[in-house]
Amino acid sequence: MAANDSLFLSAQEAAGALSVQRCDVCGETLNERDASPACPACGGLLAIVHRAPVDAAGAPLSAMAMRQQFAGPCCARPAVAGGGHASGVWRFASLVMPTVGAGMVSHPEGNTPLLPRTRVQAYAGCEGLLLKHEGYNPTGSFKDRGMTVGATQALRIGARAVACASTGNTSASLAAYAAQAGIPGLVFVPAGKVAMGKMAQTLAYGARTLLVRGDFDECLRLVQVASKELGIYLLNSINPWRVEGQKTIVFELLQQLGWEAPDFIVLPAGNLGNTAAFGKALREALALGLIARLPRLVSVQAEGASPFARGFAEGFATRHRMQADTVATAIRIGDPASWDRAVRAIRETDGLVLRVSDEEILEAKRVIDAAGVGCEPASAASVAGVRQLVSRGVVRSSDRVVAVLTGHVLKDPGILVSMHQEREASEGANRPIEIDATVEAVARVIEASRSTEVAS
Repeated sequence: MAANDSLFLSAQEAAGALSVQRCDVCGETLNERDASPACPACGGLLAIVHRAPVDAAGAPLSAMAMRQQFAGPCCARPAVAGGGHASGVWRFASLVMPTVGAGMVSHPEGNTPLLPRTRVQAYAGCEGLLLKHEGYNPTGSFKDRGMTVGATQALRIGARAVACASTGNTSASLAAYAAQAGIPGLVFVPAGKVAMGKMAQTLAYGARTLLVRGDFDECLRLVQVASKELGIYLLNSINPWRVEGQKTIVFELLQQLGWEAPDFIVLPAGNLGNTAAFGKALREALALGLIARLPRLVSVQAEGASPFARGFAEGFATRHRMQADTVATAIRIGDPASWDRAVRAIRETDGLVLRVSDEEILEAKRVIDAAGVGCEPASAASVAGVRQLVSRGVVRSSDRVVAVLTGHVLKDPGILVSMHQEREASEGANRPIEIDATVEAVARVIEASRSTEVAS
């Protein structure tokens, strides 16, 4: 990490600015509107550093004052006279992009529910389990939280176009927000490896879609080079403004819990942007007095795409890479770009990194879907991870645990067809039933369903 690693700018450091971009590696500082995709001095990732919120007189805001400020508008109560925003991202603008003014590119997004579901709690063995469902965002995934901020920054700097590499969710989000902003969007996706629902969104919203003969990691390398050489603004999670938006998942769930930190926050892990963002959010929340203690972060990877879990098992002595292969396409990433930041997040929260099999992911998905919640496969990794931690005695049934579901059930309709119609002897399959056009046939189906419920 950089030598100057303070969480917030001092008045002297800010020199009139409310935010700067700072290199994680060498500490180089850039203006907040600089479009550089990485540190021009050393190539390191850039992070956004803000001045801590102050009142009209320039005095630091108390934690109570900030909580009151954030409590104003919500999804059911649009922005009212006196400021605020209905977005679950821009409600926290003072901690995300303090100088934004009224120029947000917003649907709005955020304001996602925190759901208790008895069926999922019983499956995981944790009565205190809550599901933070980011699939309720406008394009069906958490990516919208980062993209609203990234697209807003693209407008602020006058970007000629925006681009990203994606396993699907990022491309769908970029396409939607680029269309709203009126900026051309370009997405790089691995050919033949993107779920149907995500590809359909990207095409519908009008982004130019490039099918790259390679995996996600090759797409990311290509888009980084292309962005640098062609002057396109890069909107992957290595973009520091994307991280600022994704922090608000944590701010919002803490607000929903009355600013009482849970014992664990469990999330799926692919490129590690969320792990990094969650760590940053928790550091800031603790430093500002919004919470009294840190929850433990738990990043869950698919077994076939688990370089970070392998690194954790070895004390992060080595940065691992692998050829990723998993049904959970959203986390099918073998060379995570936000590795170092995620390591810091896990270490500072006494966190954990797990790996779960595809079978465990699909089993957890069946339970989540059957509870009437639904999620894409990668999301279910978080619940599978909670179940594993309970079985190991790390999580107690009474612990307060928030498992993040990152994407909507319709993001990957192909896996639903496979699970419920195509796979032979698939446990829990809910196969369609062809019947004659008679009431008697309907009655037989109802009776068979009742018998099945009694047996289970």
